[in-house]
Amino acid sequence: MDRRAPPAAPELPERLPAEKKHLLSSLAAAHTLARVLRPCYGPQGRQKLLVTAKGDTVLTGHAAAILRALELEHPAARLLREAAQGQAEQSGDGAAFVVLLAQAQLAQAERLLRAGLPRAQLREAYAAVAAETLALLPSLAVRALGPLEDPVWALRSVMNTHALWHTDHLAGLVAHACWATRELDGGFRPERVGVCALPGARQEDSCLLPGLALPGKPCGQVTMVLSGARVALLACDFGPARSLAPATARLSSPDDLIRFRKGSESLIEKQVAQLAAVANVVVVSGDIDEKTLTHADKYGLMVIQVASRREMVYLSEVLRTPLTPYLLPPLEPGKCQRVYGQELGEALAVVFEWESPGTPALTLVLRGATAHGLREAEQAVYGGIDAYFQLCQDPRLLPGAGATEMALAKMLSEKGTKLEGPNGPTFLAFAQALQSLPETLAENAGLAVPDVMAEMNGAHQAGNFLIGVGVEGIINVAQEEVWDTLIAKAQGLRAVADVVQQLLMVDDVVVAKKSPESPQDTNPEPKKRRARPL
Repeated sequence: MDRRAPPAAPELPERLPAEKKHLLSSLAAAHTLARVLRPCYGPQGRQKLLVTAKGDTVLTGHAAAILRALELEHPAARLLREAAQGQAEQSGDGAAFVVLLAQAQLAQAERLLRAGLPRAQLREAYAAVAAETLALLPSLAVRALGPLEDPVWALRSVMNTHALWHTDHLAGLVAHACWATRELDGGFRPERVGVCALPGARQEDSCLLPGLALPGKPCGQVTMVLSGARVALLACDFGPARSLAPATARLSSPDDLIRFRKGSESLIEKQVAQLAAVANVVVVSGDIDEKTLTHADKYGLMVIQVASRREMVYLSEVLRTPLTPYLLPPLEPGKCQRVYGQELGEALAVVFEWESPGTPALTLVLRGATAHGLREAEQAVYGGIDAYFQLCQDPRLLPGAGATEMALAKMLSEKGTKLEGPNGPTFLAFAQALQSLPETLAENAGLAVPDVMAEMNGAHQAGNFLIGVGVEGIINVAQEEVWDTLIAKAQGLRAVADVVQQLLMVDDVVVAKKSPESPQDTNPEPKKRRARPL
């Protein structure tokens, strides 16, 4: 096999001393951010132990979760994080791809600037090579998902990137759920598939349930509403309100105590009666008072206790009804067809069913022995759902495992050797940056990086662009069925191009003087649908 490497970027003269500080003020921040995420890249990536702001310890290898947890001060690092998180929101994955490729391209840009290439010319040449890369990308799409084809083979590849031991069963469940909830015109809405994580049992015990399933339990005698469910959501305790201010009841006799107790119970019963006049299902996120529950049974109210506020917020979005902070009826309760409890071994779930579009039609109930395993499985499932959504928009697939990046590097290198002016070195530098991604895959797999890259270069020079990086060496991605969606890869390349072009023109960081009258803006992160686990 011909192991000749593609043309490398030429050794340009150093017009500035090597000890001079970075010409790109953002390069050091990009290096630091990439150093954190590089060990997590690819299916053989390692995990991070994160300590959250609340003091909880979370084990994860998901780049988007790691970026959310980092406390960043450098503006360039924040800009890179925004680009990576935007990629993760749009395609479900690819945050590490954006950060690592952006860092590699900034490092190559620094080298060209040191050789004397003006920033304006570099930015113009970079825009040209980015456009050329996006134009070449569709030519590498050698596989597509047919309109009537089972998508499990395509989803399995995407879900395997989350380093789960067993993805075949989960990939089959995701494929079935996505296929069953497709629109008549072939479209797909990700919100039609819900995800519910229940601790316990094995991952192979994961299953599909109709409607939306949430971890929770019916608490009273009413355990189901089989038609015309009207749902109220209470973000408070189901019982007497807790006073926020210290108060003391002044009682002078036993009769006063009896009247006080009767008045309190009468008020609670009146509130429950008002609630029952509007709704027949109440979902509560706080504690449940036994006497108040007795009144609920009297008026035929189904009371459900949900432990997670995240589930309440998601249910509020789906039902289009607000969370009520007090034991009062909502202005407009949420409506669904039926609500009932479902036992799954030793675990309990509550199921909400609809027949209207825009609501969850199926829920994938995940089981697992550990919280970490459930989080990783949940990330994999969301990745599969997002991938199917992308395939419904564009069914084309690209070779995975670094094969696409290596093929693009070869094509850009061949073109760069024929170009004159600043475009030639910039094309070659861009190709070098692309090659850093399969190098990282080989490094994280514990392989001899020079040998693996030499074999890959030889195969791609011989015209076999389906060769990528596997666990034990190079692989044929078509035979191993390792694919990336075209739409996600294109989005990632656009995100990298945008953020790098912005940072190319930054020569310094200026920090404004802080004013106590102007608190920092803390915009919450946008959520596409249900909040993903950390």
